[in-house]
Amino acid sequence: MGFFIFVINSVALGVGLAMDAFSVSIANGLREPKMKARRMCTIAGVYAVFQYAMPVIGWFCVHTAAKRFEACQKFIPWIALLLLACIGGKMLKEGIENVRDKRRAEELEEEEAELSGKGEVAPGELMLQGLATAIDALSVGFTIASYDALQANGSALIIGLVTFGICVVGLRFGKKFGEKLSDKSTIVGGLILIAIGLEIFLTGILG
Repeated sequence: MGFFIFVINSVALGVGLAMDAFSVSIANGLREPKMKARRMCTIAGVYAVFQYAMPVIGWFCVHTAAKRFEACQKFIPWIALLLLACIGGKMLKEGIENVRDKRRAEELEEEEAELSGKGEVAPGELMLQGLATAIDALSVGFTIASYDALQANGSALIIGLVTFGICVVGLRFGKKFGEKLSDKSTIVGGLILIAIGLEIFLTGILG
């Protein structure tokens, strides 16, 4: 029964923590409506790794430098807002440029194909997204502070796996609607990222 409760608690933590990553996944699906399954797994995998790593780092901080970690917690909402606002702003700029360029060259098929790949998430951006959506998971280290190292890693692994599954769903959802929204999908994705950044910030500041 103890193991069952441990798994259920870890899954519940994973679902709660994955919501920001899920929303960003939708934005990325909107941004890349022709995304292949392998790329979806790569993107979801990056988010999952961050969601695994952050609780473990938080647990380690609780057991080694709790006071210093607690002092840094107040900066987490600001960091998340800054990262997502920057990425979302960049997506907005790309989306507006895509719309403008597509209108200028509607009859050129090759140019349209080039524009469809212009909105792809760059590796550096993907890492920043993973960090921004998982940084609040550091505080889970306090939640699992009573666990030993094996339990903490097991819980974090379950959180990462749950995140992976949820993000794949988000990417598929965004991809489906991205095909319908066509060239405006990158703009919508950028707005979603900025909204998520504001939500994390306001939640962190207002408690």
